[in-house]
Amino acid sequence: MKIAHHANQSLAAVLLLLFGAACGRAQAGNWIVSWGTSQQIPEPANALPADDLRDATVRQIVHLSVGGPTLRVHVSNAFGTDALHLTSVHIARPVSPSASAIDPATDKALTFAGKNDVIVPPGADFVSDPVDYPVAPLSDLAVSLHLDTPPARQTSHPGSRATTYYVHGDAVAAANLPDAKHVDHWYLLSDIDVASSARGSAAIAALGDSITDGHGATTNGNDRWTDVLAARLQANKKTRDIGVTNQGIGGNHLLTDGSGPNALARFDRDVLAQAGVKWVIVFEGVNDLGGLTVQHPISQQEHDAYVARVIASYQQMIARAHAHGIRILGATITPYVGAGHYHPDAINEADRQAVNSWIRAAGHFDAVVDFDAVLRDPQNPDRMLPAYDSGDHLHPGPAGYKAMGEAIPLNLFKK
Repeated sequence: MKIAHHANQSLAAVLLLLFGAACGRAQAGNWIVSWGTSQQIPEPANALPADDLRDATVRQIVHLSVGGPTLRVHVSNAFGTDALHLTSVHIARPVSPSASAIDPATDKALTFAGKNDVIVPPGADFVSDPVDYPVAPLSDLAVSLHLDTPPARQTSHPGSRATTYYVHGDAVAAANLPDAKHVDHWYLLSDIDVASSARGSAAIAALGDSITDGHGATTNGNDRWTDVLAARLQANKKTRDIGVTNQGIGGNHLLTDGSGPNALARFDRDVLAQAGVKWVIVFEGVNDLGGLTVQHPISQQEHDAYVARVIASYQQMIARAHAHGIRILGATITPYVGAGHYHPDAINEADRQAVNSWIRAAGHFDAVVDFDAVLRDPQNPDRMLPAYDSGDHLHPGPAGYKAMGEAIPLNLFKK
């Protein structure tokens, strides 16, 4: 009996040690997304020529939200049709958000399953091994990728509002790329996660179209509404452990594929799969409503049926988010009368009002972000306030994005 008793004690001690180690690993691995962007097949005008990606280094600069002592990088072949071979991936601190130069003392190679290169299967993302690399909140990070062979089909985020540099040869550790070509798109890069030991650390995913993506924002200026929100979260000691990932795609729709997959189709990858997401702000619908009558007028019955389909797509997102324990916030659709592409009339405006009424109604979304109330002109509520308008009567400019980011109540993000 004594032998059995000692054996049970020993077993209990071993199990306790294993449990403690597992808990330690779980705490150390409390990953939250600090920066992210949605992937799509780039339009022909936004894809890089294949020869430019043969034996090429691509250096991209991203703006983080939360900081941390450890990070990992996601590379993406989400829309590739063949395996993607990256021979090396490095990170470094850039000298400026609008130049290719890095501080070489901060350059560090990433590994993938312990190796310097990685082969990413078609349709997949690959996450680097964690690397001890302290990053400050709201800081910039340069990620340099080297490809030996160009992908048959590129995976990209065209609406970066950030400059990417590319040269031939393996220059991932080069202090500068003086002869680089440059373009304002991102390629093959989807997320940066940081490890956080803070209790209640989490992230917000912003799922949207070009108004979330930042059309009309300043290139390399990081003044989208999501950037403004991230800065406000960092300025408040109660929310500075909350990250923000911008999952906007210009031209995106709820119901049909446009620029990138429709919002419902990409919900799993762009929201549910993001590390540590506890909240999602859904700001989609203007392209659906505006595009409804671009070609020709339709009947009132067709308008009503389409509004019902838009609302049904929101309901699907709500159900999916709740199934994963994520709070979902609905953002009202902003005014767009006067927009040259959509040229909405009174019936289109009635559709917008009907959808916004549903978004605002209790019992649907967990909370409402009323961007319509923020941007509309009080004298002409179907139009954007001129001071916030980028000039096309659809997209805000930097002042409008600032107003949007500042209008979101931080108490919506209670831990």
